[in-house]
Amino acid sequence: MMIPRTRLLVCLLVLALPLAGGAAMPAAIFNASLAALALLALVAAADAWMGRKQLGAIRVTLPGLVRLQKDRESVIELRIHDDAARGRTLRIGLALPAEFSSLHETMLTELLSGAATSRLSWPCAAARRGRYFLDRCYFETRSALGLWAVRGSSPAETELRVYPNLFEERKNLAALFLHRGHFGIHVQRQVGQGREFEKLREYVHGDSLDEIHWKASAKRGAPVTKVFQIERTQEVYVVLDASRLSARNQGGQPILERFVTAALVLGLAAEQQGDSFGLITFDEKVRAFVRAKSGSQHFGACRDALYTLQPRPVSPDFEELFSFIRMRMRKRTLLVVLTALDDPMLAESFAQNVTLVARQHLVLASMLTPRGSAPIFSGFAVTQLDEVYERLGGHFLWHKLRELEKVLQRRGVQLSQLDHEKMSAQLVSQYLSVKARQLL
Repeated sequence: MMIPRTRLLVCLLVLALPLAGGAAMPAAIFNASLAALALLALVAAADAWMGRKQLGAIRVTLPGLVRLQKDRESVIELRIHDDAARGRTLRIGLALPAEFSSLHETMLTELLSGAATSRLSWPCAAARRGRYFLDRCYFETRSALGLWAVRGSSPAETELRVYPNLFEERKNLAALFLHRGHFGIHVQRQVGQGREFEKLREYVHGDSLDEIHWKASAKRGAPVTKVFQIERTQEVYVVLDASRLSARNQGGQPILERFVTAALVLGLAAEQQGDSFGLITFDEKVRAFVRAKSGSQHFGACRDALYTLQPRPVSPDFEELFSFIRMRMRKRTLLVVLTALDDPMLAESFAQNVTLVARQHLVLASMLTPRGSAPIFSGFAVTQLDEVYERLGGHFLWHKLRELEKVLQRRGVQLSQLDHEKMSAQLVSQYLSVKARQLL
């Protein structure tokens, strides 16, 4: 695309004025202006043709994949190829998605003479996690005589992956992620003798009868004792509810955002503790299942499974979920279920179906504390009549959740209500408590 610049417009204006008043001008001046205008048109056409030819030597390429973190400034690296290797000024523009913000609508860069390739860093930030695409990059340069602004574009097949921002959560749990030997909270005091069988040895006076291996004793003709060791590697699964209730806003963002962040932080904590970390997402059916493993590549796989997760306007199917877990998981594992149980129908469904896995696995049900859920006489004194009804509604909700907690406790499931701001820290604290008490 050719856009006339100010220089061309000024030249046209200077020559057009004498032509406009041609009747009052001498014929010599009129003819000279007309000839100059024709010459200008010829020069402008030649300049435009040369400008388009020069623009054909310029290409802008972008990386095929760019990874960013939500609400953190990142850069997109652009590579500018100039086959003519001529020094020029280039203005570049990117049509970023609406969820992205940048301090620049366009950026100017100087292409050095003799340099066939240049680089440009484009700063930007994303306000929402997810998967986005850039399909074209636009650029503009001026023609050789400066009469035209020559605009073109290059195709770009760039995928922008915006991941959850774990910076603040990791800062709050800095002691856990220290790589300094046995500092921080790497070493956990283990209670009990352990659950993993290590070896057999001869009976020693004082050994408990529960520790005697009766079959081995019968074969050897003498008492033999079992020796156990603390199980080092355990499996931890985070089960995320991505149904309609997770779309509700709490603390200025959807509940699912807190679930995703807390799940990834718990995955980092499990990695530090030497455990395997897995992931399940569900709504009316199981959407994603990542088998528990360890390592940075596996954490990347879990992150890729979560960064596009969005809530669906359906109710969760706990029967489908726990049937899936019972069929797929044979080894005893820690299941951290992040859901919302303040809906009475869903709470009843959860309590009925969790028995499918509660005997084999250790289940921790965690939810954000619902807004207003508190005993009636807690908090500040009421000042308006409407606050009385709000407190009563909050008290009934709090009472229902207390009853649900007792029902689940009888079935071997622990229900926890977590604070919005401290959810990740509280979830990691529960996990470390399970490790220390050897509940698995």
